[in-house]
Amino acid sequence: MYPQITLYIDGQFIHGGGRLERDVLNPATNLPIGKMPHATEADLEWALSSAQRAFESWRNSSPMLRSQILRKVGELARERAQDIGRNITLDQGKPLAEAVGEVTVCSEHADWHAEECRRIYGRVIPARSSQVQQIVLREPIGVCVAFSPWNFPFNQAIRKVAAAIGAGCSVIVKGSSDTPSAVVAIAQLFHDAGLPPGVLNVVWGDSGKISDHLMKSPIVRKISFTGSTPVGQQLAALAGSLMKRCTMELGGHAPVIVCDDADIETAVEQLVSYKFRNAGQVCVSPTRFYVQEGVYERFVERFVAKAHTLKVGDGLEAGTKMGPLAQRRRVSALEAFVEDASRRGASILTGGQALPGDGNFFAPTVITDLPEDARFMNEEPFGPVAGIVRFKTIEEALQRANRLPFGLASYAFTTSSKNAHVIARGLEAGMVSINHLGLAVAETPFGGIKESGYGSEGGTETFDGYLTTKFVTQLN
Repeated sequence: MYPQITLYIDGQFIHGGGRLERDVLNPATNLPIGKMPHATEADLEWALSSAQRAFESWRNSSPMLRSQILRKVGELARERAQDIGRNITLDQGKPLAEAVGEVTVCSEHADWHAEECRRIYGRVIPARSSQVQQIVLREPIGVCVAFSPWNFPFNQAIRKVAAAIGAGCSVIVKGSSDTPSAVVAIAQLFHDAGLPPGVLNVVWGDSGKISDHLMKSPIVRKISFTGSTPVGQQLAALAGSLMKRCTMELGGHAPVIVCDDADIETAVEQLVSYKFRNAGQVCVSPTRFYVQEGVYERFVERFVAKAHTLKVGDGLEAGTKMGPLAQRRRVSALEAFVEDASRRGASILTGGQALPGDGNFFAPTVITDLPEDARFMNEEPFGPVAGIVRFKTIEEALQRANRLPFGLASYAFTTSSKNAHVIARGLEAGMVSINHLGLAVAETPFGGIKESGYGSEGGTETFDGYLTTKFVTQLN
């Protein structure tokens, strides 16, 4: 059964009480599977005061205690991965294996932060006088607010929560109302791991009202947001006006450069799987494929053939490789991309339309001969659509790949070390993956540049946004 969706404030799981509720839908059927309570203004104030009170003690907690709790969370996440994953499939739609994998992989984020939080170091600066001591301290910034998206509801939330808690901060999480089960599961994991009340709080409801209320509170000192560029720009503007620290992981439109000397079979095998993972609803999904003219025809032929083999269906059904889109509105949005491309002379080699039935299913789609002014080549589609165009020189491919204001992820396939070096240095992106798909593991930084945001999650950079730097100089 789908779990009871609750608020989580000051160590209590809360629902009912006359609060407004909305249906949670299964995107494979568009039928309701649960109810999600909306936080009242009083709930938000309770979350804020709870987080502030908890921070006053948690900021001074031992890093050994923080590490112990995070390790326990990782252990419990692995134990409960099947149940948590099944609920993610029910409200988000991705195949069960992907959902369970999301939870299992994210247990590593808990483990990583458990290790790194024991290594938040300051430093001693040699003074100009033997009578002076100079030290630099790294201190937790305060109460944080985290806004996490629907496409990876467990992954994106736990990255933010683990970093905030590991740094010694308290945090209020607002997850996506479309996919709430994963964030409630995270709250349960930390609750069962012994996290003190108030260090983690979860609220649901109208995103605009909640973000405005929480961000304008003087209690909140840090905002972390993963989502679209337009919304991120609005939140960053508000945070900037209030001088509040931000981490922003925003939209992408990831280019892929496939050179003449690439191992085409390996490239296709990896790229088709990665492109249609989570029905293409991935911020780092490879989207604009630039293929050198010498291997263009072979690459397209194999890519289309591989896409044809993907079984689309309910994520709980055996053999399903691609589930539904998370919301009904995404189906019409993708249809508009395909219609625009066709009108501009592009070729739809496979897919291009919604699939019959009650769910939000869209066929894996491959488009070629796309002009640069097609909507697909300029706006993030966020769905199971790949656009493939040819190029002549590496310089041309880089110019076209860098043309957009996005700069999150990018990919390249080549067996030439010279090409790899030129491409790695030339791509304007926060992450570049060459000859494999090696992004988003716990020990590496994850983040973008340009309009794809700023700040990193993961890696040794993971705590940077949650710590302040204090210089102390003392005359003895």
